[in-house]
Amino acid sequence: MSLDVYRRIVNLVLQAAELARTVGVHNILQPGLVKEMIMADHLGHQVIITKRDADACDREDPTILYEYLSCKEGGCGQLDRMFKEPPNKRHESLARIRRNNKIFFAIFYAAEQTKAKVIYEIEPDVLVKETERQLDRSRNAISHVGFSEGWARSNGKVVYADPGGG
Repeated sequence: MSLDVYRRIVNLVLQAAELARTVGVHNILQPGLVKEMIMADHLGHQVIITKRDADACDREDPTILYEYLSCKEGGCGQLDRMFKEPPNKRHESLARIRRNNKIFFAIFYAAEQTKAKVIYEIEPDVLVKETERQLDRSRNAISHVGFSEGWARSNGKVVYADPGGG
């Protein structure tokens, strides 16, 4: 029984991968990509597929960039590999935030992690300030910087809420 279900799941993933290739997505299983697609769909953005760039851009003006953070309910969205030091690396890390017009932070349901519960819009300068605060307190030269839903609620504004409410 479960073998048949797994086989169906794999076939659906293979179909999704084939469809994704038609729009230039060559690795549908790239970490975070499907959630970025879900967020972009809700926000009306264009996903940027390359790993080193921003996560999305405006559909009409590709110079308007967006960064996406996400987590499940009760979790933390995070920016990985942020440098506290040396100064040039720190500047490069913070540029990953500053290059964006807006930051969007999605909370996905814990019981249904492909369904967005709420998406917050956060100003890049606000995220930079909190990132610097966390980096300054870190004992490590390279850190992951985390943001809770409570932080996003206090520092951003809701731009999407699941109309079904769960």
